[in-house]
Amino acid sequence: MKKTLIVTITLLALLAGRVSAQGFNIGSYNLRYANHGDSLHGNGWGQRLEVISQLIRFHDFDIFGTQEGLKHMLDGLRDSLQGYAYIGIGRDDGKDAGEHSAIFYKTSKFKLLEHGDFWLSTRTDTPNKGWDAVLPRICTWGKFKYLPTGFVFYMFNLHMDHVGVVARAESAKLILSRIKDMPVGMPVILTGDFNVDQTSESYALINNSGVLKDCYDLSPLKYALNGTFNNFKPDGRTDGRIDHMFVTKEFSIQRYGILLDTYRDKATGAPRVPSDHFPVMAALTFKKYKK
Repeated sequence: MKKTLIVTITLLALLAGRVSAQGFNIGSYNLRYANHGDSLHGNGWGQRLEVISQLIRFHDFDIFGTQEGLKHMLDGLRDSLQGYAYIGIGRDDGKDAGEHSAIFYKTSKFKLLEHGDFWLSTRTDTPNKGWDAVLPRICTWGKFKYLPTGFVFYMFNLHMDHVGVVARAESAKLILSRIKDMPVGMPVILTGDFNVDQTSESYALINNSGVLKDCYDLSPLKYALNGTFNNFKPDGRTDGRIDHMFVTKEFSIQRYGILLDTYRDKATGAPRVPSDHFPVMAALTFKKYKK
């Protein structure tokens, strides 16, 4: 009788642990915008799309941010993935024109509760360039419910300016202010191409804020043998990570990786990479948020 009781209690404890701590995979991927110049050098979107789609499915991204995707690219990626939807608008006109900072998610796992977009600028509600940025930059956000447990969280995805030092710093402050305005304890994920590595000022503003922390720093298991920008060179070497994922303290990171997947050119057999950035991915767990 005592043994049966002990076994029952143990099983209940294990089940309780599974219920209270759940998890999914997040990612960030700069897709590299489709352009004629890349096509001339064998890196056209037409041949990269299926490789990227297979990469995402194989590594089982549940929800992920993308950068540089044009509308036709994002629609094509969604159609090739199946079971995913995306949110996001074009940075040039607030509709379809220009690059997006889209968020893809599995519709079988997540319900979209709210979503929106804002520009990284002093005027956040209309297309414009902020501070010393040379291009308009946009952030897309969504409020999601994780269907297996009812867990609710926010996800932000952005692409910071590649030139404007002030713009990057002010963009970091803008994101932090948006998150700080949320209810205390609301879980948040921030992904994106920040265009600077882990030694920069704008990165430090976020990572040392006490609000968000880099998944790389939090992960006990790291698969990060290179940086994230490759310039379409499979043999390139860098330690700089310019694509980042940050989370609030409600999440625990189980593993983190910079995915160095390559493929072979069908005509020449030469090694190629699916984008000029390597994607980053993390497996996380969480406890249910209580209001």
